[in-house]
Parts: sequence; structure tokens; C-alpha cells
Amino acid sequence: MDIDARGPRFGAAVTTVVLAVVLITGSTWLLAWQVLAFALGASGGVARSPYGWLFRKVVRPRLGPPAQFESPQPPQFAQAVGLVFAVVGLIGFTAGPDWLGFAATGCALAAAFLNAAFGYCLGCEMYLLVRRLTVRAQ
Repeated sequence: MDIDARGPRFGAAVTTVVLAVVLITGSTWLLAWQVLAFALGASGGVARSPYGWLFRKVVRPRLGPPAQFESPQPPQFAQAVGLVFAVVGLIGFTAGPDWLGFAATGCALAAAFLNAAFGYCLGCEMYLLVRRLTVRAQ
């Protein structure tokens, strides 16, 4: 079943704020929260993530009907990519080196910002590229 295309973009906006605060404060707890949010989105789909739930229960009822729908698989893959970067960032901030935490978190922030501000989902594009390559390889 397709999802409201505004949901993942809303989640990306929240993620952008969370990751920016992590980079400003160095909060490993907040980054751990984002790891959990990514993990839930990667395992159960973006609708099952905390930000997806917030969009569905609080934001979407205040909006008009969706004009666009999208397949849930690319955003779910994007959540998995975000999870990898956030975990690497958490490792960098907790076990060192700090630059690794900043770099990985910064990469996740850049990707989330691109989606939130411009509707360009890097993880979704990666998903489509992987799909094309695997279809050609068969």
C-alpha cells in the first residue's frame, strides 16, 4: 500500500532538527533516540517510526488530502541508510574518534535536510539504483 508522500518529508524535517541539535550539543542520548527512530522506520516502514506516527496522528489530519502517494520501500531503505550513519556517529561520539561522530552525523543531517527542504531523498535514489542494478544482474 502506498503512503502519503508528505509523511517521509515531515520525518526528514524532524530528523534534520534532531541531528542539528546533536551536532550543536554533542548529545549522545539524542543521537541514540535518532538511532531508535531510524531502526523502527527501517524495520517496520516509515509509518511505524515515531515521526511517521506523529505525522499520521497530529499533522495529516490538519492537512488536505494527499496529492501524491509513493511506494513505502524507498523511504524504508532510506531509513536503513540513515540508521547506518547514525550508528557510526554514535560509535564515534561514544568510543571515538569524535571526528567520526561529527562526520557520520553530518552526512545523515545533509541527507535529511535535502529531503526536508527540497524533497530529494538520497536513500530513495540509492534504493532505485540498487533495484536497477539487481534487475540487470539477473
